[in-house]
Amino acid sequence: MRPRSHTPLAEPPLPLFAAEGAVAVPSAPPHQPPAPAPLAAGARLPSYLRDHRKRLRARFMDGGATAMPDYELLEMVLFRALPRQDVKPLARALLDRFGDFNGVLSAPPPRLTEVKGVGDSVLVELKLVEAAAHRLARARVLGRPVLSGWDALLDYCRTTMAHRETEQFRVLFLDRKNVLIADEEQARGTVDHVPVYPREVVKRALELNASALILVHNHPSGDPTPSQADITMTEQIDTACAALALVLHDHIIVGRARELSFRAEGYL
Repeated sequence: MRPRSHTPLAEPPLPLFAAEGAVAVPSAPPHQPPAPAPLAAGARLPSYLRDHRKRLRARFMDGGATAMPDYELLEMVLFRALPRQDVKPLARALLDRFGDFNGVLSAPPPRLTEVKGVGDSVLVELKLVEAAAHRLARARVLGRPVLSGWDALLDYCRTTMAHRETEQFRVLFLDRKNVLIADEEQARGTVDHVPVYPREVVKRALELNASALILVHNHPSGDPTPSQADITMTEQIDTACAALALVLHDHIIVGRARELSFRAEGYL
């Protein structure tokens, strides 16, 4: 990396841009079919619905999630929230709105409740599954050497950030053996930028007695190509780390379908 002049730590926050000049254009909500009414108290599900649920459960137990399309997996999540209702129309409506299973789980609660049929019970089930996925992915990387488990780290980044609708900036703090000791969200932003304070990043690393760190943020546009603001911010943090004997291993930008590594692309 070419030498750079010293950059003061007390800088104003720098925005990260998912793609320079990107403009978020809200799409009109798709037409929603009416949600079927729940059965009266005490009534049993019709036999065809009971059989349908039984078949889905059996197929899931035999083949796991890979044996099921997104809408059937989503139906199973909705079974508990709506035990007395045909959930297939709601599953289809959610997928029409948010694209795929992961998109439904990671959608913000206010947007989920815009879909007819999504009440508190459905919201709790969806967010419970999302939280379980995040916790499982985090357990696979926390307390383990990160550099030798890079694929697990990328899986974790995808799970937690790929489908977010606004930018999020996280820092992974590592000890001398490159074991992940903390994963912290430093800032949240809008659809195309997030404020980042280089001084706060290195200050937190010293508080945690970290020796190295990895920066991670997402581009809601889906394109992980770094903007000039991304590059400048990374250079400032790298300079600050070097002054304090910290190592900046990488900066990962998470898109919807792929990730970009600053180290692999020659930015670091």
